[in-house]
Parts: sequence; C-alpha cells; structure tokens
Amino acid sequence: MAISRRAFGLGLLGLGVAGTGGYLALRDRPELQGLLGNRTELFGFIGGEKEAFLADPDVARVVDGYGLELDVRVAGSVEMVREPALLSQNPQFLWPSSSIMVDMARQNGIKIRRDDVVLNSPIVVYTWGPVVAGLIKTGLVTSTMEGIQQLDLKALLDAILEGADWSALGVDALYGRSRIVSTDPSRSNSGFMFAGLVLSLLSGDVPNATALTEFGDKAQAIFRNMGLKSSSSGKLFEQYLAGGLGAAPMIVGYENQLVEWILADPQRWARIQASTSAHPAVLYPRPTVFSAHPLITIDPAADRLLEALTTPKLQELAWTRHGFRGPLGTVTGSVESAVGGLLPAEISSVLPMPAADVMLSLVSKVSA
Repeated sequence: MAISRRAFGLGLLGLGVAGTGGYLALRDRPELQGLLGNRTELFGFIGGEKEAFLADPDVARVVDGYGLELDVRVAGSVEMVREPALLSQNPQFLWPSSSIMVDMARQNGIKIRRDDVVLNSPIVVYTWGPVVAGLIKTGLVTSTMEGIQQLDLKALLDAILEGADWSALGVDALYGRSRIVSTDPSRSNSGFMFAGLVLSLLSGDVPNATALTEFGDKAQAIFRNMGLKSSSSGKLFEQYLAGGLGAAPMIVGYENQLVEWILADPQRWARIQASTSAHPAVLYPRPTVFSAHPLITIDPAADRLLEALTTPKLQELAWTRHGFRGPLGTVTGSVESAVGGLLPAEISSVLPMPAADVMLSLVSKVSA
C-alpha cells in the first residue's frame, strides 16, 4: 500500500517529537547522564578510608553512568574543612568523616549547597589476639552472645592514666606501659572522634566547656602518651598491620577498615586465622561513637554525585565489599562468611559527640 507524502511527513514529525521528548525526559534523569554523553569532571577531597570504595570498578561504573569523572584527593577530615591551602584549590565537594565537619565548614565560610550523610562507621579499637586474651582475664573485654568482643574503654583509659604496665592488664607478651594510639586529632577524623569519646567518658556525660576545663588535662595526657601520631586513618591502619603486636598493640580506627582488608583477600585472612601467630582482632568500645560520612556539595554539579552515592546499588556495595554501614548506621546487604561473625548487626551503645566549639577547644588542647 502506497503512503502519501503528507502521511510520511507527519510520521517523521511524530518521530522527531517523540525523540525530542524522550531526550528531554532522559536529560532530567541523573543516572542516565553518561549515556547521553553529558560528562562532568568533579574535583574534591575525601577521607582516606573511602579511597578504596571509590576505586572499586563497580562503584566507578555507577558513578560513570551519572556522567561524572572524579578527581579526588585524600586529605584529613579536619584539614579539608579548615586548611586555606586546600580550600584555595576550590573543591567542588568535600567528603569528610564526621557530621561535625559540616558545622566547622560553615564556620570557615564554605558555601554549602547540601550536606547528606552517605555512609556510617563506628569507631573501634584494633588489637591482636594475645592482647584480647589478657584483657578478657582482667575483665576489660567481654564477649556478647554473638561472639562480638566489647571493650570497657573507660577502664582502659583509667589504667593508662595510672601508668599501668601491660602485664597489669593481663598482657604478658608486651613490655612497658599500656597505651592506645589514634591519628592526629587536629588533622584526621578518627583521632578527632576519639578525642570526643575520651572526654565524654572521662566526664561521664556529653561534655561542655566546663567539662573540658575539668577533664581536659586528663584527655591531653591520654594523647601525649601516644607519641607520634599519623595524619591519616588509612596510614595508621597500614602501620598497625605492618608493625604487628610489638609495634602497634592497640590503635583506633573505623569498623570498615578490617572488613575491607579481609574482603580484598579472603584466603589471606583464612591463612592468618589458621596460623599460630598473633592475628588482628577488633574490639567494640562500649560505648562508642559513630563516624558519619556526609558528602558536602559546593558546586551544583556535585549534587549528581550525591544522587549516585545514595542509590541502593552503591549502598549495598559500600557494605558488602567495604564494610560501610548506611546513613542510619544499619547494614545494607549480606556480608561474606569471612567477616560475618566479626560484625554486630546493630551498634546499641553510642554516645553523641560534643558540640563543634567544645571539640575545637579540645583538639587545640590535646594537640598542644
């Protein structure tokens, strides 16, 4: 059957309108920007503990689908919201490891568009099997019915302040005075969060300026006892694994760090578990603090990154491959059996952090 020129023209017009309408509809869907060729390069700073997550090929594919190419540089959470040398580089987004950093960013004049918590990870203590065994004997570590090891951090801090030797804590494999090491609280978030937790435990409440005056010297003594402190949570964790029991008996870190390390090579972890040498162990301070990871967008284009990071796909990858909990501190998938027994489904005993002004004064004191 022959088609008239008029009908043919109307058909082409209809296809054109449909194509235009389809394009306009797709243009408004951020997850399809990559398919349309709409590519945007974003520059920003991130905490080092999230570097492997963003380097994950499956994570990169989702971000690429949003038409984004990321130029990320690692910086301490405190540094990225305070240091003029970093802020003068005009980052389009910041991804620190504490919600307090949002307030600090505003205080430093950063023009924030959005700030949404994307990931969560509780502060934990990393140590070694012989240390755990000793602390169990002296009552500083107890096990839940699920086999999760919980640490009485207040009792440990009191012992450190009293100058107790490791042997007094039941750890005969170590010599000298007991200590726990965190990152530099003036540069890195895990040390920053630990400083707030220490002051809260010493004061017995969420500390204010009065509590800082009363208990600040004790908090300072805890940090002075650490000696040299790393500027990065990732570097400290690497030093812990490389140094072993003698060099790094107890450090402060994020829950996700050991999970991520195990999942990178489950067979390596199985060999370590089967060996007779000291193996890494994780203790959950009771109480602890949650380290929220808010994405701070400065440039409008960075809003698209926020959309990508909060998709169910990336939230699942964050937990199952990298050990990050979701925005509410909940699990977002099933982990492999290699780490399943290490992780509590919920963190039930959590303290709030002191206000930003108290934290800034605390950090100045413990870093002096």
